[in-house]
Amino acid sequence: MMTECNNTVQNCVPEVLNATSPTVNSGKTNLPIIIRILLAIVMMSMIAVGFLGNAIVCLIVYQKPAMRSAINLLLATLAFSDIMLSLMCMPFTTVTIITVEWIFGSYFCQISAMLYWFFVLEGVAILLIISVDRYLIIVQRQDKLNPHRAKIMIVISWAVSFCISFPSVIGWTVVEVPTRAPQCVLGYTEAGAHRIYAVLLLVTIFFVPFSVMLYSYLCILNTVRRNAMRIHNHADTLCLSRVSKLGLMGLQRPHQINVDMSFKTRAFTTILILFVGFSFCWLPYTVYSLLSVFNKNFYHSQSFSTVSIWVLWLTYLKSVFNPLIYCWRIKKFRESCMEFMPKTIRILPKLPGRTRRRIRPSTIYVCNEHQSAV
Repeated sequence: MMTECNNTVQNCVPEVLNATSPTVNSGKTNLPIIIRILLAIVMMSMIAVGFLGNAIVCLIVYQKPAMRSAINLLLATLAFSDIMLSLMCMPFTTVTIITVEWIFGSYFCQISAMLYWFFVLEGVAILLIISVDRYLIIVQRQDKLNPHRAKIMIVISWAVSFCISFPSVIGWTVVEVPTRAPQCVLGYTEAGAHRIYAVLLLVTIFFVPFSVMLYSYLCILNTVRRNAMRIHNHADTLCLSRVSKLGLMGLQRPHQINVDMSFKTRAFTTILILFVGFSFCWLPYTVYSLLSVFNKNFYHSQSFSTVSIWVLWLTYLKSVFNPLIYCWRIKKFRESCMEFMPKTIRILPKLPGRTRRRIRPSTIYVCNEHQSAV
């Protein structure tokens, strides 16, 4: 059958599906019906939270011109990709968790897998762009990204994501109708071309973005640490622009240092949290997919069904957490969310803003003539 698959790629997938179906039905009883119902309820809650939360983020950026900065446009695009993931993929996964069998046809299985990877790739690409932008600002001190360039990068990211995910529809890899998994997944194959595409897909989704983002954040953390040490070592020096106001003109001219307090560095912690969430949610799925493609014993094991449910559930969880992180970490998003809520359901107390001083009153910093220490 493998030779026949290599000769006719388009007819390969249905034959592989039919051949594997008898061996996978034994995994149906891995989870009791009550557990599957509870998981389906959780999935429906995730769909509601993911859709509403990300829709509010998009609406805020769309309706408020002041919120259309480069970083907010990228976050809105990330939210939109999460919306599409919630609407185009998660409902079918929810149904399959209950029915255990895929009831939407083999061809739609390939389309569903393509859409899943398409929207996931777009979200990963946006996180990668944001991370590189933070690296350029904080480490290289180059503010290259503006709203116009952000829009160009968004269009390019959508095009690249589509080009990478579309080949799965035309049979470049084995995508199995999930009689054990709640979604169309990469299946075991011995064909070299199928394995190459599967590896390329997983490298693009996880390994390359993870490596670039990890390097960027390590450089950023190192830069922040060095700046903090420089500030600490010069804690007793005076800001030259204010020496005359303090009546201390007789003091010796201190050594000047450059302290970057740009407001654009404040989003770094938020982006770092998104990166940690991305790594936590996608590392298990990547390992699971590689084992499915290359390890025949794992792919036909009894635990495959249970593992597939949990790793897929974990990938969807990231789309739910993203809007919650925005409202938790970004004050403007939090205030805008409160404006969209009806007054009758505003039961939560207003969260206080950051009133803690970032510069200790007892510390005086050196600053250049064109720099500010606030």
